[in-house]
Amino acid sequence: MASPLSSYDRRKARVRRSLRRAQGDRPRLSVFRSSKNIYAQIIDDTKGYTLASASSLDADFKSNLSKGTDVAAAAAVGKLLAERAIKAGIKDVVFDRGGYMYHGRVKALADAAREAGLNF
Repeated sequence: MASPLSSYDRRKARVRRSLRRAQGDRPRLSVFRSSKNIYAQIIDDTKGYTLASASSLDADFKSNLSKGTDVAAAAAVGKLLAERAIKAGIKDVVFDRGGYMYHGRVKALADAAREAGLNF
């Protein structure tokens, strides 16, 4: 008998399924939100490589932000990720919010990445 999936895992699978239809050849911007930090990476699913990444644990953030759990930290991570992606030659991505609601820190990261030049 198969083990039941959590509601988070079901949402994550549903989001990924819809992304695969719309993805085309664009890389995926994936977000992970823990209770203390936020992480984001741009992944090329065809090759299985991470093209760019940023998190609230980066050395740039340790001096600037008091904690990695607020909306300001998420916005800073989104801006840094977009700068690194553009430097790597990536402009168009597909946003993968995982099983998280598009609200709060996840929304702040996405908005900051859009303002810094990523298209999704």
